[in-house]
Amino acid sequence: MPSWNIHTAHVERLLREEGAESLGVRDANAFLLGNLAPDIYVGYMVPDTTYRIDYKLTHQALREHIPLPGYDEFWNFYVARQERVSDLTLGAWAHLVTDHVYNAHTRRYLELIGVKPGERARIGKQADFALFGRTLDISMVPSVDEALLAQCAAFPPYSILERDARAAADVARRIVEKNRDEHVSGVPVYQLLSSEFFETARQEAHDTIVRGLRSFASHRG
Repeated sequence: MPSWNIHTAHVERLLREEGAESLGVRDANAFLLGNLAPDIYVGYMVPDTTYRIDYKLTHQALREHIPLPGYDEFWNFYVARQERVSDLTLGAWAHLVTDHVYNAHTRRYLELIGVKPGERARIGKQADFALFGRTLDISMVPSVDEALLAQCAAFPPYSILERDARAAADVARRIVEKNRDEHVSGVPVYQLLSSEFFETARQEAHDTIVRGLRSFASHRG
């Protein structure tokens, strides 16, 4: 599934190609951490957090072989119904969009090539996502400042504590450094998926996020 290098690359593309203002993003740093936030308390990206929250709650999803996070449900609860919406919250929504789109494409692709749920599918797709992530040029790392911590404390689904925000930023920094040191050039050879698969999923996720945020920006003023 999309790891933080993929999520970070989406943020950088959104800001580069669309611009923060057109998307209604006022604090790009908070938006960046928001794009990582749903994974902070799940237990597999940030070790030793203060507490853990089940994936199905952080991602509005059923526990399935390849889950489909409910970004529409998140939007309805935490964006559409709120008088004030933080950039951290918008980023978390974008994270769920990205996960949903890539996972939905993975489901369809594996079915198309006749690979059933199991160890081969799990190992192959994880390896392919990791390889794809290393093809991306990324540089942005969240900066934990007072403005970010205020948004973390007020995050509607659950508070993100300072200790855990700092731990997440440290993980994000290491991922950026690893992508730089282990960058993959050219067209990789994937085990199950393909370059066309990743480009299609990447474009759909980008377009879906842009449509949602532009709609939000038109009302945010």
